[in-house]
Amino acid sequence: MNLITDPWLTFRLADGSEKMLPIHDIADPTVIDLALPRADFYGAAYQFLIGVLQTTIAPENKRDWKNMFQQPPPKATLQNEFKRIEHAFNVTGDGPLFMQDFDLLENAKSSPVSGLLIEAPGENGLKLNTDHFIKRGIGEQMSLPMACLALFTLQINAPSGGQGHRVGLRGGGPLTTLIRPATVQTPLWKKLWLNVINRSFFPYDDPNLHDGSVFPWLAPTKTSDKKGTEIYATDDNIHELHMYWAMPRRIRLEITQGNASCAVSGLNVDTYVTNYRSQNYGGNYSGNWRHPLTPYKWDPKKPNSDHLSAKGQPGGINYKIWAALLLASEKEGQLCATVVEHFYEVHRYLEQEYTQFPALWVFGYDMDNMKARGWYSASLPIFNVPVEQQEDVFDTVKTLQELASKALSQCRSQLKAAWFSRPGDAGGDFSFVDVSFWQRTENAFYEAVNTIVETTQKTDSPLSPDSAQRWVKTIQRTVVDIFDEFALSELGNERSMAKRIKARQFLTGWLYGSKDIKKFRADFQIDTLKEVANG
Repeated sequence: MNLITDPWLTFRLADGSEKMLPIHDIADPTVIDLALPRADFYGAAYQFLIGVLQTTIAPENKRDWKNMFQQPPPKATLQNEFKRIEHAFNVTGDGPLFMQDFDLLENAKSSPVSGLLIEAPGENGLKLNTDHFIKRGIGEQMSLPMACLALFTLQINAPSGGQGHRVGLRGGGPLTTLIRPATVQTPLWKKLWLNVINRSFFPYDDPNLHDGSVFPWLAPTKTSDKKGTEIYATDDNIHELHMYWAMPRRIRLEITQGNASCAVSGLNVDTYVTNYRSQNYGGNYSGNWRHPLTPYKWDPKKPNSDHLSAKGQPGGINYKIWAALLLASEKEGQLCATVVEHFYEVHRYLEQEYTQFPALWVFGYDMDNMKARGWYSASLPIFNVPVEQQEDVFDTVKTLQELASKALSQCRSQLKAAWFSRPGDAGGDFSFVDVSFWQRTENAFYEAVNTIVETTQKTDSPLSPDSAQRWVKTIQRTVVDIFDEFALSELGNERSMAKRIKARQFLTGWLYGSKDIKKFRADFQIDTLKEVANG
């Protein structure tokens, strides 16, 4: 099977049907999306197709990019362009195989193919019988397409996997950010092309597609069992496009012929995978990489420190990280993904192409070392922020986010004080409080951001006193409502009620008189607004 020439991905068509097609059909206007059985496979397949397009037909400049967005190339053109990388995408046969080690690993240990799934219980979990919530056997046999997606998903998200089992180029469990049209029925081509970057914006030399500088599995593995074997972005034998195809794990699939049912897709197949062989000490990516589809942060006080990719965190994806995902700030040590920066540059050429502004699709695993705590996927609004104004917008938005975070922290602390005799020792998961707060204040936050963006483009004032006042009131009202719902929903005894009332008084005292609230009001001249109204 070859991933370039053979049909292996299932696509959703405009009439609602699903069909397995070769990838050169992505330019067909009736193909509107992928149709895959797992969310992480869905995100990985998008990255796979974007990587293929970026590697083979990346436009030279903004004009070429716009032309190809409006008019996709004919199927025959895609076939010819994709043919240049066909040799690197064999899954069966002799020679190098897609995302698999150059060596056959004949003496390596064989493991169940379910181990390629990031959330699957590890060997120790199976031995100790601790796989309570995520059961063993979730993918005991996979069709070849599903095994390939599992392999690719692991390589681009690879968490720590024990001694010498390397993490991905972006670190374990990175967040991926893609530009996504607001309209579901938009053809897949446009959904993908919004994330292909023109070469004037993302410059690189024409790649050698045969020597392993782009596709590492085409050359002997650079093993990392000794010091000095790290792989850096500045290495002479590494091309910029390598980032789309990085391969930290040494793996070989064991393919079986025969009738079987795929445990992931449910389809009956005649070629399947039940095991794979793996060896530690694969590619050890180190230093500063900037993957085009991921945001990064660093310590601004240490400008030469390594840039770290954004990762999934408990509680999911919400507006508390909006600025970090969509804006750049050298002062704060934040870089949005290159694909987002590229969109800010080219979107002005597309204003006639969409009635609704595209959104940011954010997804990724929340990892605790080797353990997957969850998978998150969210859509966040994008605002038209010129690059030269992003620093100012970032600063103001961060002020809104910090006030919200401090208020939420107070709410959480006083709920513990209302519930427990020793609140400082209270353990457990209080994320339900966070989720409720972020959800209830989300609309008000984006209304404030919209005002900030519009105001920054017109005046030097980042946020009007009236808008700042609305934000403070939203925070105050929401925190009090959440406290009352969780702490005062039942009466209890007289002693417990007194404790809860005391906690509420402390909370309202902070919300209306703390130094954080007073500083926010002073910074945005809210008290001046009040004086004018009373005058």
